[in-house]
Amino acid sequence: MDKIEISELVRIYNLQPHPEGGYYSEYYRDKGTISKTSLPNRFKGDRNFSSNIWFLLPKGEKSSLHRIPADETWHFYLGDPLTIVQISPKGAAEKIVLGQNIKNGEKFAHVVPAGYWFGAIVSPSGRFSFVGCTVAPAFDFADFEMADRETLLKEFPDLKDVITQLTD
Repeated sequence: MDKIEISELVRIYNLQPHPEGGYYSEYYRDKGTISKTSLPNRFKGDRNFSSNIWFLLPKGEKSSLHRIPADETWHFYLGDPLTIVQISPKGAAEKIVLGQNIKNGEKFAHVVPAGYWFGAIVSPSGRFSFVGCTVAPAFDFADFEMADRETLLKEFPDLKDVITQLTD
């Protein structure tokens, strides 16, 4: 395959800046809905069954630590390895590398559990990672929570390096 440029991906997939960093566009949102009364209290309203986005993270940018109340599946599509960092509510940190080198432990997909803080960076030698994210019940910005560096550092002082790297 010819070397693809970040600007081409932005144009072809109509990507827009994402508040966590990188670029995204939603390409699917199920029309079915789940009423708030049928969902756990962690959701702030009715939600569609599921949603999917394209997500592009260029080298030098980060997907800042954030969390949502639903599981989120990340799917690797194109580019260089992407390291997802997730922090459990109890403070256990884990790094998962998405990519094509399965012999080196890279994964094609990973599920971040609901309520975990998570963020991502492109491998140091890479140019970009192009992935997809699936959320069910569907993603809604009303449920999206960006991490506050000082609050997380007080809660998880042993994770200073990770928190500092993936917050502003």
